[in-house]
Amino acid sequence: MIRPLTRLRLAAVNIDGVMLEDTFSPVIHHFLTSRGCAYTAETERSIFSQPRAVAGRLLAEAVDEPMTGDQALDAYFAERARYVAEHPVRVSEGAVELLARLRAAGLATVCYGGLAKGHFDRFLGDHAELFDEPGYICTDSFRPGLREIATDHFGLAHDQVLVIDDVARVGEEAARLGMPFIGHPSSFEHSYQRHLMREVGIRHVVDSLHAIDGELLRTLDEEAAGPRDGRASLSAAGSAVHDGALAR
Repeated sequence: MIRPLTRLRLAAVNIDGVMLEDTFSPVIHHFLTSRGCAYTAETERSIFSQPRAVAGRLLAEAVDEPMTGDQALDAYFAERARYVAEHPVRVSEGAVELLARLRAAGLATVCYGGLAKGHFDRFLGDHAELFDEPGYICTDSFRPGLREIATDHFGLAHDQVLVIDDVARVGEEAARLGMPFIGHPSSFEHSYQRHLMREVGIRHVVDSLHAIDGELLRTLDEEAAGPRDGRASLSAAGSAVHDGALAR
């Protein structure tokens, strides 16, 4: 039984990398390295969780061949289609149970991401009842979209919204807005997200969605309800990694 929370009202949960297993990092890595490009932390920092048009332009600029942003996106999504044909998109282990815990704690829940709602309907439609209206918010035109989710869609103060995402730059934006944040970095062997989360000082990082339990939710709720200088999601002292896992 989770003790009632006092400040948090909504959990905004990213779709790809949190609710669904990461199928984007491997494709971006292959897209670049197969074209002779180095894959670095800065690559991830600049491309991940950007509007599609921006990501396409950055991919095109990174490769040593003539390519427009639209052409880069077309090539990327063609490669992703081949990848998911061999590695089907799956609901992450513990994702459904996480939603149940969030709702048991009294939080409304919403899913968000950069793809159109059809992506949500296809892979999470069987669990749509675990989300509150509108269920899914496409943030492609205003990424990362945290302010818009909190204010425009739910009419909440920033510190009333818990964000769970797999990308460090989203955590940075959450900190800027004063939003509680939990990082769930990709387990992809070439991913830099855990390193980037630690680098920018994200405090709460989990390897397993099972680690987002009542104790962690109460900790985040207390931080949100505390003095303003205690609400930030980043810490100069670094990140606290839950589950006991070490950063790569």
